[in-house]
Amino acid sequence: MIRKGILLLILGVMGIALMTANAKNKIVIDKDIQLIQLQDSVFVHVTWHHDDKYGRFPSNGLIIIEDGQALMIDTPADNAKTERLTKYLKDSLSVDLTKLIIGHYHDDCMGGLEYLQGLGVESIANSMTIEKCKELNLPMPSTPFTGAMSFKFNGEPIVCRFFGAGHTFDNITVWMPNKKILFGGCLIKSVYSKGLGNLTDAVVADWDTTVKKLMKEYADIKTVIPGHGAFGGSELLSHTIELVEKEKRK
Repeated sequence: MIRKGILLLILGVMGIALMTANAKNKIVIDKDIQLIQLQDSVFVHVTWHHDDKYGRFPSNGLIIIEDGQALMIDTPADNAKTERLTKYLKDSLSVDLTKLIIGHYHDDCMGGLEYLQGLGVESIANSMTIEKCKELNLPMPSTPFTGAMSFKFNGEPIVCRFFGAGHTFDNITVWMPNKKILFGGCLIKSVYSKGLGNLTDAVVADWDTTVKKLMKEYADIKTVIPGHGAFGGSELLSHTIELVEKEKRK
């Protein structure tokens, strides 16, 4: 049996190797925005933000490009960065952003929604997220779903699903079954995370159960993208469960 310390070291080395490989597929748009190509037409968008408590930190989202159109999963944390990213897609890649999926109601998922609404981009969100936006007087996503929503984006199957509470009461995941890519968002932590991060709106009591449901449903995951930090494989799900269980023992 591999001891836990050795296993984490192996995963760390794998993560460094993965990020080194990613560097070959990285597009630096400006000092705050990068694109990393995962597979053919799928990119992780990484944007950096400043917080008085946490300093400068990165957030992850996805861009899926099919037939000259793009679907975005989570916006950068503000309208300005969202505008720069969207204009890069249009001006440099000749791609029109037409659809947005929002992971939960925090700024690092929908901080650029107002700008995208001005372009007429459809925005999909958990109905609970929309109710929370209404309560907080935030921009309102246009297309609600309850439980799960499946559709094809220009032929590419997409599954949005709410498995339960965790980082927030409304957090969803997005699954690409053909490519075996899971966008876990802030529900999932990177293997380098030593804690659960911001727990202000978390439902720690349910978090590990939610991730276990996710693991059972998607047993053939190839790539997992967390809301922050390095992406990897299904080990991110196991690591998140361990972090939750550790938090519960405090």
